[in-house]
Amino acid sequence: MATIRVLFIGDLVGKAGRTIFEKHIDRVRKEHAIDALIVNGENSAQGRGITPKVAQFFKDHKVDVITSGNHIWHHKDIYPYLETHKDLLRPINFPPEAPGVGVTTFNCKGSTVAVVNVQGRVFMREMVTCPFRAMDSVLTFLRTKTNIILVDFHAEASSEKQALGLYLDGRISAMVGTHTHIQTADERILPGGTAYMTDLGMGGSLNESIGMKKEAIIQQFLTQMPVRFVVATSSPFVMSGAWIEIDTVSGKAVRIERIRIIDHELIVDEDT
Repeated sequence: MATIRVLFIGDLVGKAGRTIFEKHIDRVRKEHAIDALIVNGENSAQGRGITPKVAQFFKDHKVDVITSGNHIWHHKDIYPYLETHKDLLRPINFPPEAPGVGVTTFNCKGSTVAVVNVQGRVFMREMVTCPFRAMDSVLTFLRTKTNIILVDFHAEASSEKQALGLYLDGRISAMVGTHTHIQTADERILPGGTAYMTDLGMGGSLNESIGMKKEAIIQQFLTQMPVRFVVATSSPFVMSGAWIEIDTVSGKAVRIERIRIIDHELIVDEDT
């Protein structure tokens, strides 16, 4: 049986997330015999959005596809990059007039691999179209191209994520969730052969709040007043995700394994 192994890394938060990624990614790739790498980079520039410079940082570290989410539009200099590059995705269910694309393909060991980025609607502010129907549409397009299809579902509600995973079971190779920054322990292969995990987690400061300095977030919950989130740079740091092994003939997943690295020695300067 011919297989490929794809590593997904959850939302990398600012300089802290990029630094722990840079330190450990080569070892993780070697240790788990990874063939392809997908990273969620929607918080990778100052904790919100991504810039062309950060996108190039990921490409320099051999990332095959960068996925995103609701913060993709934060830095306006990314708009021209989205128009001219297919290696950075924005959610496919934003209006078609939005810059960029939500699906791409790349070659991995002779097999065509498709990656789709889609966003949820429950507890999310953006007025995106139905992720279920958006996936139906893109799968019709992809069916003639490949049976290896990977989905990053950027969503808040675990129930919405699980429902979409079950809806797509047997039609895609894997669906992993992003956005909450909190890794779940429910990785499994669904009955139809689709690997599933509700949320990959994040890369950033472990003992703060979703990679941001905890004081402001706690203050917001106490007062219900708007606050400015600031990327945390206090040790220890975490990087989390999952790798999935896929049968290249059937497109079915044969294995999924969670990863979680905690680094107590890493030093990160304040994010700028």
